[in-house]
Amino acid sequence: MWINTQSDLIRRVLSPALGLWLRSLLEEVEKLEINIQGHDRQILKGYIPGVSINSCRAVYQGLHLGQVDLKGENIRINIGQIIKGKPFRLLEPVQVTGKLHLEQDHINHSLSSFILSNAFTDLLVYLLDFNGIANPKQVLENYQITWEQVSLNDDEFWLEGVITDQSSNSLPLTLGAGLSLLDAHTLLIEPKHLEIVPELANLSLKPFQVDLGSDVALEQLSLQKGQLACRGRAVVQN
Repeated sequence: MWINTQSDLIRRVLSPALGLWLRSLLEEVEKLEINIQGHDRQILKGYIPGVSINSCRAVYQGLHLGQVDLKGENIRINIGQIIKGKPFRLLEPVQVTGKLHLEQDHINHSLSSFILSNAFTDLLVYLLDFNGIANPKQVLENYQITWEQVSLNDDEFWLEGVITDQSSNSLPLTLGAGLSLLDAHTLLIEPKHLEIVPELANLSLKPFQVDLGSDVALEQLSLQKGQLACRGRAVVQN
């Protein structure tokens, strides 16, 4: 059970240090609420039993995150340095549980981010690879892909963009697919439509899986018209 204290150590030292660290990771944030649980004796040993964080309209590396609620437990920190005015730092990886809610507009505003645009291109690589295109990553290196719009519907998404060859000839690029959670670490993608350059077209579009890795475990993933929501846990490094 977490015990919430309003000690001077938390109020004057730890909360501002954690807030400054989080804000340093974000390009902007509309609301950021931090609640630290623990006793002074625990915190002076560099141990925080629990932290809950609520943010609204945060932007991280170009990703517009909408509403985020996170909770972390058993956190080890550099308290000696923090008391001396040094930046907050995690001493060990932390398992964080949380909920994320995104509107379609949040995703579209994030399309210019390196993380999201690369993720969508990687998804296209997986699709081509699973459907029999040899060396799809190398093949796509001959093209420039620009993602322009994302549409969310019930249990499916549509990606639209432009694919341009080395002669500056551009064609529409559209990918529509169903999305569901196969298990905590695996997404199931069920392609429904692919419009791409002729040499990569006419595929059978078989379903395929995407491994999220051992550091991520999703309990719930929901796609509805104009909205995406997920709940799960992940390991956070410093």
